[in-house]
Amino acid sequence: MRSPLQGLKVIDVTTNISGPSLTMILGDLGAEVIKVEKPSTGDDARSMGPLLEGEGAYYLQINRNKRSIVIDLKTDEGKDLLYKLIEEGDVFVQNFRFGVAEKLGLGYEKLKTLNPGLIYCALTAYGQEGPSRNKPGYDAIVQADTGIMSINGPAGGEPARAAVSILDQGSAMWGAIGVLSAILHRKETGVGQKVETSLFETGVFWTNYHLLSYMATGQEPVKMGAGHAAFAPYGAFRTATQELMIGISNDNLFGKLCDALEHEALKNDPRFKTNVERVQNRDALTIEIEKILIGKPADEWITRIEAAGVPSSIIRNISEVVDHPQTTSNGMLKNVDHPLIDNLRLARIPVQLSEASIQIDKAPPLLGEDTYAILKESGLSKATIDELIAKGIVEAQAQTAETR
Repeated sequence: MRSPLQGLKVIDVTTNISGPSLTMILGDLGAEVIKVEKPSTGDDARSMGPLLEGEGAYYLQINRNKRSIVIDLKTDEGKDLLYKLIEEGDVFVQNFRFGVAEKLGLGYEKLKTLNPGLIYCALTAYGQEGPSRNKPGYDAIVQADTGIMSINGPAGGEPARAAVSILDQGSAMWGAIGVLSAILHRKETGVGQKVETSLFETGVFWTNYHLLSYMATGQEPVKMGAGHAAFAPYGAFRTATQELMIGISNDNLFGKLCDALEHEALKNDPRFKTNVERVQNRDALTIEIEKILIGKPADEWITRIEAAGVPSSIIRNISEVVDHPQTTSNGMLKNVDHPLIDNLRLARIPVQLSEASIQIDKAPPLLGEDTYAILKESGLSKATIDELIAKGIVEAQAQTAETR
């Protein structure tokens, strides 16, 4: 089947996590992604450990379905090569700090003169406006700046960052949605445009429930561990073996939980009759539930609770998720042929289409793997490419006889 973005060419000058995650989404949807990397070291994510045969785990996960070309953009000749690629492209994605793209001659106003139909995506830490726009900001820094760390972690504990890059990958999702919207707009109008998103905007949006709660009540949200401010019981509960996560969002589910626990008195306790009362008496309710759960192993409880239709799960380690039957059934981990790494498995994007193909067709490229091929496609001769390599304008560290 045809891929949704087949025929679309994306020029990607991003590094680290946010931008490459965005272009990975576009690549998985079928776009041709040309990853432009700096000489010698390439994308900084290549060295983010742990390393598999010299390639960083972060790099491997978010750079499949791309081709790598190495260009020295500090040279005029290198910049001209990039301009030529942009003229032939549909989408340009950068995640430089605010103002850096303009200094490099890669700002939107400059590039749209080269390609009026270009969809230009800028992904920054703090956005294009405001007093923080010049600040550098990694995921954890912006988690702190948007309040996420203040509400994450155990009750009464130290502030904690979310253990996954929720703002890097979240902003990548919003950027991809923006690019897809711009593609549809261009299809109707023929006009390109600039798409902007940022880690800060993503963080503020992710906290929307807590923002609204504060504005409504004037009360500062607090850390609740695995709990939820609006519901009870909701959180992690100890058993004789390991912890269970149980989520009760209404009175009907609470009744089902009590039945599964075979504890009618809990259901009839006036402190716990409604969700409002359960939230008010959260700590007492947790104690009562754990008194019951601690008497049997988690496997026995989860069988009972799931059979009752109550949202619940054993709290699994990552190693368990890799071999989880649901992971396998959903085909979440795909085998990818890599020239250096045996048995490489990568997580697919969590969307499937019935009438279009979403595939991982190409392993994350080695540095400069496609330099020769991309420049030949742009009309350069072998002699010209060899001269550019000799001058250090481009690198083709993984060239093959076929690409020559």
